[in-house]
Amino acid sequence: MNREFDLIVCGHFAIDRIKTAKTVETIVRLGGPPFYSAVAASRLDAKVSVLSKVGCDFSKEFLELLTKEGIDVSFIKMVENAKTTWFYIEYLDGKRKLRLEALGPKIYSEDIPTNVKAKAVHIAPIANEISPEIFSNIKRIGELVCLDPQGYTRSFDEKGNVSLKPWKNEEILRQLTVFKSNSDEIMCITGTSNLYSAMKQMANYGVKVVIVTMGVEGTALLFNGNFYKIPSFPVSRVVDPTGAGDVFIGAYVAEYVKGEEPVWCACVGSAAASFIIEKTGLLRFGFKDQIYERAAEIYEKLSLQQF
Repeated sequence: MNREFDLIVCGHFAIDRIKTAKTVETIVRLGGPPFYSAVAASRLDAKVSVLSKVGCDFSKEFLELLTKEGIDVSFIKMVENAKTTWFYIEYLDGKRKLRLEALGPKIYSEDIPTNVKAKAVHIAPIANEISPEIFSNIKRIGELVCLDPQGYTRSFDEKGNVSLKPWKNEEILRQLTVFKSNSDEIMCITGTSNLYSAMKQMANYGVKVVIVTMGVEGTALLFNGNFYKIPSFPVSRVVDPTGAGDVFIGAYVAEYVKGEEPVWCACVGSAAASFIIEKTGLLRFGFKDQIYERAAEIYEKLSLQQF
C-alpha cells in the first residue's frame, strides 16, 4: 500500500554557518529546502515528507526537530563516511556571500521510494545534488512537479565561493507545473534582461505557474497569461532572510494542493516568508492563523499587471 502525502520536498538539507551585521558570532543551524519548505507547509496543515541524503554529521536532534514539526523523515538516507552539505553565508551591506564548505551525497532516481504518492513534489537542489534524470521518474510519485532551480544555477570555484552560471534543461522545464526562482536566476536561465519576458518564456515551456521572488520588492506571479505583483508584508526590519524563498514556496504549495487559486497561494507564501525575515533563530516560522491574517492584508493590496 502506498503512503500518501500532500507534499514531498526533494533536495539537500544544509548545515548553515551564518554571519550577519546584526550578529556578533557566527550562527550554526539547520537549513536547506527540506527544512524551510517542509516546515512552512506543515505549519499550514499539509502532510509533508522529505527525500534527502545526509552524512553522519546530521544529528539525531535534527531528526527529532523535524518529527516534532510533523514532518515524515523516513525517506532521509544517512550515508556512512559522508558529510551533510554545509554552507557559509554572510550578509553584508544588503548583499549575500555564499560559500560551499561540504557537499553531501548526490540524489538519484533509485533513491525515489516505490511505496509513496504525493499531491505535489518540490524539487529544490542547492548544489547540483539532484541528478536531472530523476525528473523522468518523479511523476510516479506525484503529477504536480515544482522546481526551484537555484542549485542548478550555482557555480563553485576551488574555494567553494558561489556565483551564478547559465543553466537550461528544456526537457525538465516542460515537465513542471510550478517554477519558482529569484529574478537573477530566471533571467540567467532564459538569457533575457527583462523579468516579464523571462517569465513568459518560462510559461511557453508549458509551466502553469511562474513565480519570481524579489525580496522586499515582493513577488511576480504569472498564470493564465496574467501577471500579478504580490507585495511583501511590511516588517519593521529585515534581520535574517535565510530561507525566505524556501518558506514562500513551501507555504504556496501547501495552499495550492488544497485547490486554492494561485494569487491567494502567493499571498500566503509572502506572509509566511515575512515571519522568517524579521527574526533570528531556528524556528522563526509563523503559525497558521498568523500567516492567514497577514496573507489577507497582502491580498487586499495586490495588483494585476497586464502586458
